[in-house]
Amino acid sequence: MLRRLLYDRMRLMRNQLSYAVMLVLLAGCEQAPPPQTAPEVAPMVQVAAALPPSTAAVLPAPEIQPPVAKRVDHVVKAAAGERIDPYHWLRDDTRSKPEVLDHLRAENAYFEARFAPLLPLKDKLFEEMRARIKEDDSSVPEFQDGYWYYTRFQTGQQYPIFARRKGSMDASEEITLDGNQRAEGHSFYQTANVVFSEDGQLMAVAEDTVGRREYTVRFKNLASGEWLPDVVEDVEASIVFADDPNVVYLVEKDKTTLLPFRIKRHTLGTPYSGAETVYEEKDNTFYTTIFRTKNDRYLAIYSGSTLTTEMRLGLASDPRANFQVYLPRERGHEYQVDDAGERFVIRSNRGGKNFEVLTAPPVVPGDPAAFQPLLPHREDALVQGVEIFADRIAVNERSGGLRKIRIVPFSGGAGEMLSADEPAYVMSPIDTAHLDSGKLRYSYTSLTTPPTIYELDFKSGERTLLKREPVLGDFDPANYVTEYLFAAARDGAKVPVWLVYHKNTLRDGSAPLLQYAYGSYGLSQDPSFRSSVLSLLDRGFVYAIAAIRGGQEMGRQWYEDGKLLKKKNTFNDFVDVTDFLVAERYAAKDKVFAMGGSAGGLLMGAVINQAPDRYRGIVAHVPFVDVISTMLDTSLPLTTGEFDEWGNPTDKVYHDYMLSYSPYDQVKAQAYPAMLVTTGLHDSQVQYFEPAKWVARLRELKTDDNPLMFKVNMEAGHGGRSGRFNRLEETAEDYAFMLGLLGQR
Repeated sequence: MLRRLLYDRMRLMRNQLSYAVMLVLLAGCEQAPPPQTAPEVAPMVQVAAALPPSTAAVLPAPEIQPPVAKRVDHVVKAAAGERIDPYHWLRDDTRSKPEVLDHLRAENAYFEARFAPLLPLKDKLFEEMRARIKEDDSSVPEFQDGYWYYTRFQTGQQYPIFARRKGSMDASEEITLDGNQRAEGHSFYQTANVVFSEDGQLMAVAEDTVGRREYTVRFKNLASGEWLPDVVEDVEASIVFADDPNVVYLVEKDKTTLLPFRIKRHTLGTPYSGAETVYEEKDNTFYTTIFRTKNDRYLAIYSGSTLTTEMRLGLASDPRANFQVYLPRERGHEYQVDDAGERFVIRSNRGGKNFEVLTAPPVVPGDPAAFQPLLPHREDALVQGVEIFADRIAVNERSGGLRKIRIVPFSGGAGEMLSADEPAYVMSPIDTAHLDSGKLRYSYTSLTTPPTIYELDFKSGERTLLKREPVLGDFDPANYVTEYLFAAARDGAKVPVWLVYHKNTLRDGSAPLLQYAYGSYGLSQDPSFRSSVLSLLDRGFVYAIAAIRGGQEMGRQWYEDGKLLKKKNTFNDFVDVTDFLVAERYAAKDKVFAMGGSAGGLLMGAVINQAPDRYRGIVAHVPFVDVISTMLDTSLPLTTGEFDEWGNPTDKVYHDYMLSYSPYDQVKAQAYPAMLVTTGLHDSQVQYFEPAKWVARLRELKTDDNPLMFKVNMEAGHGGRSGRFNRLEETAEDYAFMLGLLGQR
């Protein structure tokens, strides 16, 4: 899985959010099941049937007044036209200017005062959610190079403990890293990556104590327990040991844009200043990382942009490895190559936009003339990823919207699809360390099935349940109803929608609804289980995930129809799904809530400019809302790598189209729904000043008295607070905001 995750990092960009953990897998279904009739019983919790026209009646304003940002006209120059940005002064790249920090603190003070009546409800929700978690849980052990590796939590602790046992799980435990100890003295802490040398004697860890994803890598001698003097700062989390444990590869970031672009080879015990550059990416629209291929023969350098990839391979056994290009980059060609020993396996979109799988002789560079098709391109199935074994591959494909697993032997044929017991679910292969293991581990989940890990024995066909995430308390899947529907968009497209609600919730148009979506970068959403959502379902909510265009739920074309000059399809789809669910009486029209973050925050901003009357309240986390200014500024992280996603505003066609939906630029004098907006001062993906400016303009122009709360985490970045309970507390805050607007306490 590590190889796929490293690849996905280059594509998710603004997406990685703590609350979106439920959406890391991808799913859908071919046909919607017939409508289900809810039992004729009263819902567990009855919410108000009618609400006053203003939320002030249920969530009164505090005595403290909201901050009013001063206006200082600033001209944003562009070849396609100039704009006036009155709140540009809120941008402070040093994050140290007193007037900016004072304004952000004033916003936090107002948030605390406005949210104060909801604190008891937030605390109740948090304790409720926490009570469902098995606090001393552990992961399924994975065997690699003579050790069983796993992570575990201890009751009451926020961070994982990394541990291993030699040869057998009956052997004594060796703790390699205790995240709780490492987090001491830090308001934010993240263990981004832990890597072990091939002989198992050294460990490297990438840590972040700010939240800006500028990682510090340290090394530990596991035999002695001592930390080595080698410390490398401000690098990417990618770390790879050569076969020689004293040789390690790291990825440096551009100090201004934070783009990972340079691969360094460092010899432990020597000054890092003398580390050798083995590759430097010159194109600033590309991201770069490094990893090991499946059978450990090669080290692979991956460079990727939105539309194009290129890989280089070097022998892991050679401490001075010379990396060679496998296939030269061609604009529009995306490929990944992995090593199955006797053959290479290539995933490529050259034969079709939904990708095909090929095999090739295990030589570098590659010769396309020698490639052999293994799984041909299909119009109705997107090849999401491939896990390889000695005699077959496990293909993670998306067909009919569902993320499935197809087992395909190297001997040929269409292969066999793994079966599932539910109409809508999410399946994904888990990395298997050895080609000849003969067993596939994979994850399975649905809106009512907690994350589950199975192991499939290829020879016997036996499937073994290794673990199902425990949900403590009285959770019973039979108490909840899930549906998979298609909502008609205004242009005729059929948008997949997954729903879950309590079986006692009536389908009579009275229920509150929370609708979530993302819709960018080709990142698909899935009907994955999340125990915290139960707190809404048990209070009568319907929860919906809308697979709007911009993701790849329905294949690559679904993504292409929601980007660049078709981006407005994303926003239209979301509103049309809302209208559909209200019309079908899943929800009351005055009790609809929406949530999105990062690029999903852009979605929230565009939707409420377009259709503010559809939503009772919205939650916008770290929202990307100042599209033109950000995409004009190539000094910002991510900008250059995203021209193929949003367009380059130096081109007037793209400039004018982006301007027409940019949430910050399209704020107008109208009534808006109640809003909860969050950001992190140290966010490197969506800079804090985007939502800060957006909120300032909303405060200036909106004509309603609905609450607009802006919370600035002064000690975190894009993913919010660190620590499992801290993140759960943020979720409780979101839910308290929505329930409070319905008059619940």
